[in-house]
Amino acid sequence: MANEVKHQVVTQEGLKKLMDELEYNKTTRRTQIAEQIKVAISFGDLSENAEYDSAKNEQANLEQKIAELENTIRNAIVMDEADINTDVVGFGTTVKIVDVEEGDEEEYSIVGGPEADPMNNKISNESPVGAALMGRHKGEEVVVQTPSGPWKVRIEDIFLQ
Repeated sequence: MANEVKHQVVTQEGLKKLMDELEYNKTTRRTQIAEQIKVAISFGDLSENAEYDSAKNEQANLEQKIAELENTIRNAIVMDEADINTDVVGFGTTVKIVDVEEGDEEEYSIVGGPEADPMNNKISNESPVGAALMGRHKGEEVVVQTPSGPWKVRIEDIFLQ
């Protein structure tokens, strides 16, 4: 069975961040780890050299990360802001919601998985909140299934950030 290609939708800004991270890892991080390996080799006997083993593991992890970034970039679908419809919650929109019970307001930007940054209110369209809001309209009440139980919210506004 062939590997299925998973396309990730990203914004132009998100693609640039991925490309910057890839470049940093391929240049700066590779050089830093190569230096760590060189120093560890200078300690002698590699069979009992924890620094060497650690640096080689770090190198393997870095190469895996580089391969993942290259794959994500290769399969990225860049969303054009001109194509974003603010009549419904969708990829690239920012949505203002109100907790129906508590009255608390939140704003979330709906982004693709590679760009998700919950600490900065950028949530994936595949996350529980993102998925529940996708395709919904201003004024609709939505019940989001969260790990701590159902959360009822009302969509106050949908816009581009």
